[in-house]
This record gives sequence, structure tokens and C-alpha cells, in this order.
Amino acid sequence: MPGWLTVKRSGSPLILAMPHGGTAIPADMLDRFQSPWLARRDADWHIADLYAGLADATVVATGISRSVIDVNRDPSGASLYPGQATTGLCPETTFDGEPLYIGDGPDSAEIARRRETWFDPYHAALGQEIARLRKLHSRVIVYDCHSIRSRIPRLFDGALPELNIGTNDGAACAPALREAVMAAAVASGRSAVLDGRFKGGWTTRHYGCPQDGVHAVQMELAIRAYLPEPTGSVTSDNWPPAFDPEYAAPLRTVLSHVLSACLEFAREFPA
Repeated sequence: MPGWLTVKRSGSPLILAMPHGGTAIPADMLDRFQSPWLARRDADWHIADLYAGLADATVVATGISRSVIDVNRDPSGASLYPGQATTGLCPETTFDGEPLYIGDGPDSAEIARRRETWFDPYHAALGQEIARLRKLHSRVIVYDCHSIRSRIPRLFDGALPELNIGTNDGAACAPALREAVMAAAVASGRSAVLDGRFKGGWTTRHYGCPQDGVHAVQMELAIRAYLPEPTGSVTSDNWPPAFDPEYAAPLRTVLSHVLSACLEFAREFPA
């Protein structure tokens, strides 16, 4: 197992995928970016700490920054949100549209190399865990863990709801699971939306195949829900906020209920 890839195995039918929690940038790439801080700014900050210990689950996570390669994008380069602003497999801009690179970004040969080095092993590991657990359970759930700044005008208007559930408009999981996750979110009293601006990335769309017993859900959290997010511009002086377990505790309780709903659904029909 390469050092940048984490796989923690459990026998339960739940997998927590964490494709954007990493901040590592290879040393030979650092001087190509406008700044290391900018290249790390759009990470899903402290996502592993947020979910730690909330449920009996397998965890598959990458430590590589999404600015190097985004393992939650279509490897063909096709947009997940045609007609809307987004970032690609090897992004050349930040979420706000700022250029990431000094000069040109990676060419097609370099993108292919990055895919072979990081994208393919991450998904090979995730696929192996799905196959392993599918032998043990009639239903397996891939829960894709994400977070994002609450306000990014280039990507969406106004403040994002705190809990954004994506199921590819219901294609990635059974209706009962979709409804159970949304019900747990609504019961929390937090602002929540189902298949709104974020319908699920490549992981949700690729692996979600409910007819084959694999159900996928993405949870995109507005960062203010668990971190003291600045209300104005983020700078290297105020971003990222430190993880404060006490501040995050209320949302961790909400997420534990969401994950419990997932496990209850998965265990309704044991293998």
C-alpha cells in the first residue's frame, strides 16, 4: 500500500470514501504552483477527524492534494456538471477561478502519468473493498465524504446549505436509502438539500449500482457546519481553521445519525 493511500478495513457494509482530504504535493511539483497554500486551499479540511469513530466502517482515503489530481472526477475529462463552473481531473484553476500554475498546467502525457500514479490505485483499492464487502453483505454502501466553503460565487449562489446529499438524482442508490439519509439530515434541524447543486461526483455515479447491491451517496458539507469559517475572504492568515473537537461535536452527532441510517438500510437484508 503506498504511503499516500489509506485503507482501514471493517467487516461492516459501510465504506467511507475520502477523496479530497489530502494536502500532499510532490516536491518536484511545488514550484510549478502559484503557491503551496493556493494549491491546498480547496481541500476537504479535517474530513478524517470529523468522521473518526462515528461508525463501524471501512475507510479509503487519499493523502494527495486534489490540485495534483482529483480522484473524484471522470478520468476521461468529461465534466460532471455540463454548463456549470467546475474543476477537472487535474485542475488548472481554484474553485474561485484563480490560476493554480505558474505558466502551463500539465499536458496530456503528464495527466496520464498522474492518473496511473494516484487515480488508478485509489480506485483499485476502493473497488477491491466494495468487492470484498459485497461477498459478505447483500447491500454495500459507499458514502463519499466531502466538504466545501460555504460561499463560492463561481460555483453557486449565496450560502450553501449545511448538508448537501447527492445521489445522482436517485440513480446511485435505492429510494429507501435516499429518503433515510435525507430524513436524518432534516431531523437535525440543519439546512439540507437532496440532489441540489451537488448531485455526487464520479465516485457516486460510477460505483452506485443499486441493482447490483452497491448503493452510493455523497455528503457535501458546508464547512461552517463544523469549522469556524471566516465570513469574508479566506487568506493564508485565516485558512484553514484548526479542527476544534468541541466546535465539531454537534455536527458529528448529526453525521452519526446519518451513518446509522445507512447501516440500518444495509442490514435490512443480510447475506
